Amino acid sequence: MTVAAPLSGVRVLDFSHALAGPYCTLLLADYGASIYKLESRDGDMGRGWGPPFQDGFASYFLGLNRGKRGISVDLKNPEGVELCLRLIDRMDVLIENFRPGSMDRLGLGYSHVYQTNPRLVYCSISGYGQDGPSRDEAAMDLVMQASSGLMSITGTKDGEPVRCGYGITDVTAGMFAVIGILLALRAREQTGKGQYNDVSMLDSMISTMSSNYMSYLGSGVVPKPMGTEFPTVVPYRAYQTKDRMIAIAVGSEKLWSAFCQAIERPELAPHSDFATNALRITNRARLEPLLESVFLGRTGSEWLDRLHAAGIPASLVRNFEEVVHDPQAEVRNMFPQIPHKVTGPPIKLSDTPGMPGLPAPALGQHTEAVLQEILGLDQAEVRNLQERGIVFQRDLHAGHQSN
Repeated sequence: MTVAAPLSGVRVLDFSHALAGPYCTLLLADYGASIYKLESRDGDMGRGWGPPFQDGFASYFLGLNRGKRGISVDLKNPEGVELCLRLIDRMDVLIENFRPGSMDRLGLGYSHVYQTNPRLVYCSISGYGQDGPSRDEAAMDLVMQASSGLMSITGTKDGEPVRCGYGITDVTAGMFAVIGILLALRAREQTGKGQYNDVSMLDSMISTMSSNYMSYLGSGVVPKPMGTEFPTVVPYRAYQTKDRMIAIAVGSEKLWSAFCQAIERPELAPHSDFATNALRITNRARLEPLLESVFLGRTGSEWLDRLHAAGIPASLVRNFEEVVHDPQAEVRNMFPQIPHKVTGPPIKLSDTPGMPGLPAPALGQHTEAVLQEILGLDQAEVRNLQERGIVFQRDLHAGHQSN
């Protein structure tokens, strides 16, 4: 028996751009939601975020916008806004990540659309949220990594703070947006009403750094960068071996004893300065040089074999090429091809697994089909809107802007 995807039948009108919103709708699309990506004539700014480009498409855009159908509407034209309102009335979810107030100024804010579609789940993602003194400040990932405190604890001990290597504040906000949308859809099953979902990048990062902030709140000590070390567990870091770096995590006294056996230093396990995690933290400056010298004695692969045999969490510090070609990633279908190679769905449901859908759309690629399907417009009506510049549809074979 064929089982419908878990979000089958859920219609999402996606006004979002760049990363946070598109990542949210990417996840929703992978699990069956119908995503209608609505762009202005200029298109999502992510379309120009390259090189690299593939067939005229920015690789960045290809990865984030697969599984979505693209429509393009002139939001500066009252007729375009009216067209959007008609679409919204037939949607379950609306998502946007413009600056707070932007959708209100267009006449597409929650207070307006709720009147005609009270079942709508309306999700806004922003840097600082829809209220508060920072509400109107512009936000991008780098800025939010700094603003949230993340950069203050990321970097080496003696170096400058550094940016996390991917758009963590955008992606985190996108994941919380998914959670908020699913919570609101669940609540709608009970009440019959939709609601407003206000997700901020700042709130999201504070929440995900809960353990870090709780350490500060409990001690009053402002944390600083520690490289790959961890403030409350030792040893827990990356070490240089004879040929490359390896990361290890010894999170319990049982593991500590096994670890000492694996590195052929059994005398360290009961040592009066290192026998407990608290002692190892206190005497970190004495223990770490000992371990550093031990790890230099073998190659990374040799250490990995020994540590895994002892049950110690450990991994080589791998690059992207190694991960893409990893048999584990292949078994988990984390780099499917549709037709370009993309990243795969992260949640493995036994009965209703997620799967990548359509390739990312050309700008407005599905405008005509969506307007006919959702609003019942005929071909002549859509053609009239196109001729007057209210809607736009790019030929798929025309490619994208590559600059």
